[in-house]
Amino acid sequence: MWNPETYLAFADHRGRPFYDLLSRVGATAPRRVVDLGCGPGNLTEALIQRWPGVTLEAWDNSLEMVAAAQDRGITAYLGAIEDWEPQPDTDVVISNAALQWVPTHRALVVRWAAQLPAGAWIAFQVPGNFDAPSHHAVRALARREPFVDALRDMPWRDVGQVDAPADYAGLLTDAGCTVDAWESTYVHQLSGETPVLDWITGTALTQVKSRLNDELWEQYRQEIIPMLAEAYPRRVDGITFFPFRRVFVVAQVAR
Repeated sequence: MWNPETYLAFADHRGRPFYDLLSRVGATAPRRVVDLGCGPGNLTEALIQRWPGVTLEAWDNSLEMVAAAQDRGITAYLGAIEDWEPQPDTDVVISNAALQWVPTHRALVVRWAAQLPAGAWIAFQVPGNFDAPSHHAVRALARREPFVDALRDMPWRDVGQVDAPADYAGLLTDAGCTVDAWESTYVHQLSGETPVLDWITGTALTQVKSRLNDELWEQYRQEIIPMLAEAYPRRVDGITFFPFRRVFVVAQVAR
């Protein structure tokens, strides 16, 4: 289960890639803008601010996230990204840190490029950190007792979950788009006793938590704390540096 409050605990850090992505979208007066994987809607609000009066629709597959977005006054719908179909007037499609959850997302973006009108924009950002120490720690601990039985069939995300920027650029260029693709590694400066654990609890650990009872989940938390502390040591000034690589793609339909 996705928890909007847990996810928003690092809203400033999670928001920066969204604004970096949005800054490269050149649409001036789009008719309809769609946010796929809108989460609690805090970033969706920026789309309204950029394009006042635009028809905006937002989608997420979490009931809790959709409810949080609706509480902000956003027209948000419950549904899977892979089931979404663009309306004829859709001029901008934005997806921030969501397509990595969709195994078929490569085929999806190609389909969208074929369905969207000429001049429309597709912009997405996906985490590219699945080989990071935090993910290694999550998987390594899951293979140990007493967690292994509950987590045995966990669909782990790995480095093949997302592509390199050049691969996405080639994919969408072949689909008839002009493409701007790049990657950035953000070195987040976190504070607190267990900042990396707090971060991944709102994302990478959501499915782990959902498969463990309360007692096992608390034990899992306690055992992963020293693993993360070794991988991401806390400095004497209290800061923990947390590098996070992300992949960005902005494509305009050229046909």
